[in-house]
Amino acid sequence: MITAIVGTQWGDEGKGRICHYEAQRAKMVIRCAGGNNAGHTVVYEGKKYALHLLPSSIVNPYVLSVIGTGTVIDPKALINEIESLRAEGVDIEPDNLVISNRAHVTMNIHIVLDKVMETLRGSKKIGTTGKGIGPTYSEKASRTSIRMCDLIGDYEALKEKISLIVKVHKPLIESVGDLTYHYQSVVKKLADEYYEYGKKLAEFVQDTKPIVYNCIKEGGNIIMEGAQSTFLDLDQGSYPDVTSSNCLASGCCTGAGIGITQVDEVIGVMKAYTSRVGEGPFPTEQENEIGDRIRFLGHEYGTTTGRPRRCGWLDLVMISDAVYLNGCTALALNHLDTIGKFDEIKVCCGYNYHGKFIQHVPVDHENCKPCYETFKGGWNTEGATTLEEIGEDAVKFVKFIEEYIEVPVVYIGIGPDASQIIIR
Repeated sequence: MITAIVGTQWGDEGKGRICHYEAQRAKMVIRCAGGNNAGHTVVYEGKKYALHLLPSSIVNPYVLSVIGTGTVIDPKALINEIESLRAEGVDIEPDNLVISNRAHVTMNIHIVLDKVMETLRGSKKIGTTGKGIGPTYSEKASRTSIRMCDLIGDYEALKEKISLIVKVHKPLIESVGDLTYHYQSVVKKLADEYYEYGKKLAEFVQDTKPIVYNCIKEGGNIIMEGAQSTFLDLDQGSYPDVTSSNCLASGCCTGAGIGITQVDEVIGVMKAYTSRVGEGPFPTEQENEIGDRIRFLGHEYGTTTGRPRRCGWLDLVMISDAVYLNGCTALALNHLDTIGKFDEIKVCCGYNYHGKFIQHVPVDHENCKPCYETFKGGWNTEGATTLEEIGEDAVKFVKFIEEYIEVPVVYIGIGPDASQIIIR
């Protein structure tokens, strides 16, 4: 069975914990897109792990973790992440981690470019993580990018490719005065640095296509782990306040190297409220004590940046669109315990859009005013193992989501630990 796990909001829905749970029955987990701008927090055997580039399955030595072709890899960040996890006792070896030789590489120059572009945007900043992800994907689209296979190939060939990248971007970087490039010295410095990173990662770098194909032929369960989320998707998200990759289930297929007709299940992950990092529209945002309380109770701070997330009520219009766009067959609902601490809970079921009532996300999402349904909260899910044990009001909340979305809620998260999840 092949399962895609994707986010249905603006990220940080808890995809890592669902991927980690599903990985218990998987032979392979593939991280499909994004870079170290993303992050998953996994709680395993009572210990919390913050992951950025590595798949959430890496804490399980019996699963093959794959960093797929659709990702962009900062080698320095990846090496640091591997060493950090090893220091915490996580076993990471070539027999349980494979990196696609087709994955593209984020270099220091891309990080500089990221900051330059944010400077040039002025008041219209996107609020990127500054990790160089956007410029790397731009480089990829321009067909001038460095790939992992280049880092473990011929040094002179790598140097020549880096020379072109520096030549292309030198004028832009110098135009804002952030950095003056001495052309030849910078090219050599980058080539030397990244060739050394290639040596350190070479044992993990392979052509992942035959590995994935063989797993499919043998009938092994495969999890495709999406990064970011539906409304951060480059094509379908709230552009321009989006990421630089395709975050939908279809994007998972591209990034993993798996045909879309081979996918058996798509699990859409959501929270019982909504959060967002960075700029952009957010109709249900609560810039008040409600939002502050959601942030506090849900520990809503970025895994990668530590930035406080913007928080607000659940928006089912978004979830409905995400289910359609991804072809979701099931939903995973996290933070039911968090939202249950409110005595009164609001859920957006439509928008007032230029004087009309609509139930879809338009291109100018910022012009949508939420129309709410109100639910009674105050429930306690602690120790629950079945839907019935979460209480009548919580059940009504879950059932309403299912009826509105017309997709079953199969997983219900009632706490941060991997064991605190109800399976229906």
